[in-house]
Amino acid sequence: MSTVELFDPQILEDPYPFYRRLRETAPVWPAGDSGFYFVSRWDLVVEATERTEDFSSNLTAALMKSQDCETGLTVAAMGPPADPTHVLATGDDPVHHAHRKLVLPTLVAKRITALEPVMAETAARLWERGYDGQGIDWMAAMGDALPMTMVARLIGLPDEDVPQLVQWGYSSTEMLGGLNTAERQAQVVTDTMYLVLYLREHLEKELAAPGEDLLGYLAQACNRADISLDIGVMILVQLVGAGGESTAGLMGNAVRILGENSELQQRIRDDRALLPTFLEEVLRLESPFRGHHRHVVTDTSLGGVQLPAGSHLTLLWGAANRDPAIFENPDALRLDRPSPRSHITFGKGLHFCVGAALARLEARTAINLLLDRTRDFTIKPGGAQWVPSIMVRRHQKLELSVGSNAA
Repeated sequence: MSTVELFDPQILEDPYPFYRRLRETAPVWPAGDSGFYFVSRWDLVVEATERTEDFSSNLTAALMKSQDCETGLTVAAMGPPADPTHVLATGDDPVHHAHRKLVLPTLVAKRITALEPVMAETAARLWERGYDGQGIDWMAAMGDALPMTMVARLIGLPDEDVPQLVQWGYSSTEMLGGLNTAERQAQVVTDTMYLVLYLREHLEKELAAPGEDLLGYLAQACNRADISLDIGVMILVQLVGAGGESTAGLMGNAVRILGENSELQQRIRDDRALLPTFLEEVLRLESPFRGHHRHVVTDTSLGGVQLPAGSHLTLLWGAANRDPAIFENPDALRLDRPSPRSHITFGKGLHFCVGAALARLEARTAINLLLDRTRDFTIKPGGAQWVPSIMVRRHQKLELSVGSNAA
């Protein structure tokens, strides 16, 4: 396998045949001499998540497409190991555990359930604004806006700032996508810095009178000197970036699958109790994050492949979730799978996604609304477009043609 394949447009569009070849022939695949190794087999991905003493969650580098070398790859440094700015998903215990405890009060089931009426009202408002009588761009109208609106509510940020937060939040994850030109990479770095400054300003204001939202909890932690202001800001940056990204990916992937399969769409219209199981299969088949990185702490091995200290793993959730050793007929969407939540789309172990319950509820809310407001819907010809990225699996646009009795 050639490193050029990583950035091949056909593979970016449909990575799963490539992932299958990786699993079968090189389940710990060295990407040229970049120092990155792609882990694609279920057992090895899970093993890597459990070996935290060998594989740190610290995000120390990203892989980028390059025209300047033989392999077509270059490595961008992101930060040294054990740097304090590694938080939540990119932090290691005990720091990771402490940060998680700060965030969890706003993401517990009771708090999320209380958001449900606001979520439904917001979804209805977004639908009415985006539906033109014949169709809707699902991503622009709903998929991008609803998750970020809910993230903003939980954090304590103004609703009117949501469009700007969508732009900045996506830029913070686009830095890892690997396909940016130098000019575009400079722009996403600038956007991310604006996000940092914006969140810092809001957290600083909160210090004087902390409220009952995540800004308030983090401000209290700063006032107690449990964390620094900089760490509080980095926690917020990660929640804005990942919180919007993962749910938008799920909402778009689910609607595309329904729009392409009228029989499945009708089945779920007729029996809404199937919707949660359907969403789990969507999460398994189309992981919104194709993978996450690990930093190799010490000389070691995985799957018989030697890994030098300072190298990097990319754990491919999207490949592991289609491993036939774990899932029978893995490329098919089946509503009768045993243990439908057995996928690892939201991570595994210590780093299981803190926002998983929120993402599931948002997707159920939005898709129930879409089914309620339509008789049927299909994808417009040429209306589905993926974000070009080796890291995320999200639609840039998803234009739907909608049955005429939509409300």
